[in-house]
Amino acid sequence: MTTAPTRASARILERLDRRPDRRSPDGDRALIVLQDVTKTYPNGRHALRDVDLVIPEGDFVFLVGPSGAGKSTLMRLLIRDELPTSGHVFFDGRDLARLTRGGVPRLRRRIGVVFQDFKLLGSKTVRENVAFALEVTGTPGRRIGPAVDRVLALVGLSAQADQLPSQLSGGEQQRTAIARALVHDPRVIIADEPTGNLDPLISWEIIQLLLRINEMGVTVLMATHDAEVVTALRRRVVALEEGRVVRDEIGGAYHGTD
Repeated sequence: MTTAPTRASARILERLDRRPDRRSPDGDRALIVLQDVTKTYPNGRHALRDVDLVIPEGDFVFLVGPSGAGKSTLMRLLIRDELPTSGHVFFDGRDLARLTRGGVPRLRRRIGVVFQDFKLLGSKTVRENVAFALEVTGTPGRRIGPAVDRVLALVGLSAQADQLPSQLSGGEQQRTAIARALVHDPRVIIADEPTGNLDPLISWEIIQLLLRINEMGVTVLMATHDAEVVTALRRRVVALEEGRVVRDEIGGAYHGTD
């Protein structure tokens, strides 16, 4: 069902309040809420305009739209790399603009991020890349090894644990990046074009891995230009154009007319 942005805005404002047990319009627990969010950069460019968006816990959402539509800005708001010019961004009932300095690292441990270009440390092995995400947050050493082993098994890389990124295929590098994103047991995985550098067969393997992670209860928000994947899977599709949500559709296709 397609919802016009103005109707979505009215519904969100009507149904949501400031309580921690915030709900989506359909009654599910809303993990992410953007309420009348506008982001304008100092050069005057409007990256987002009046965005209302509710993502329930456990949802799988494709974020689509042309380059420059605002997808990356929306993702940066969610990890508090940016703050909105106006409006509010909530994660699990908390206004991200009100986080203390110590609250920002805690937020980011609850959100795993996967990038198109992997961003692995070339001098570290697969195991060390994943472990590093725990080491920098002060996780006790006795907990790091078991956590790393668990996520490497999940993504199918136990046999490659001692290899360097240069020894891996593109798909294996992306699986390493996903393992690193998962090692903190995040509530959400944000994937920014995770299949953009992969061939179609490997892309489908990465998508299937993200679907399996979603089935484990992790919310997934994936920005993509891959029309074939979006249309084939028929999940929720949120489309941005010129910073506005122009379509929010359950079971949608990439272009909305297929």
